[in-house]
Order: sequence, then structure tokens, then C-alpha cells
Amino acid sequence: MIGDKMALSVPEAAKLLGIGKNLAYEAVQRGEIPSIKVGSRLLIPRVALERLLAEANGRASNRDS
Repeated sequence: MIGDKMALSVPEAAKLLGIGKNLAYEAVQRGEIPSIKVGSRLLIPRVALERLLAEANGRASNRDS
């Protein structure tokens, strides 16, 4: 189950974000989505993804004020 994992694959992170897999891989390449490489696997740490979303939400809230 995705909810129990400490790190997500790029396709799993894409699904949670509601974006396509290709867009997620491109965002990882640009450094927009933090990632780590473990062997040949590219993983997105859950805590980094949650922090990224919280920061984006904070910026959106500031714009609305």
C-alpha cells in the first residue's frame, strides 16, 4: 500500500500528485520533485514530497491573501 511507504516510485508519486508519469519524471530531472537514487531505482521520499506540497500550499495561501 502506498500509504505505508517511506519512499515512492515516480509513477506512484505522479498518481498521488494527479499528474502524468512523464511529467513527474521531467519534474524530477529539473529538480522540482526531490528524489534519491537507490541502485537503479529512482525514489521520491514521502517526507520530501509532503514538504514540497506544504510549501506550495503556503505560497498559494499567501497569494490569495
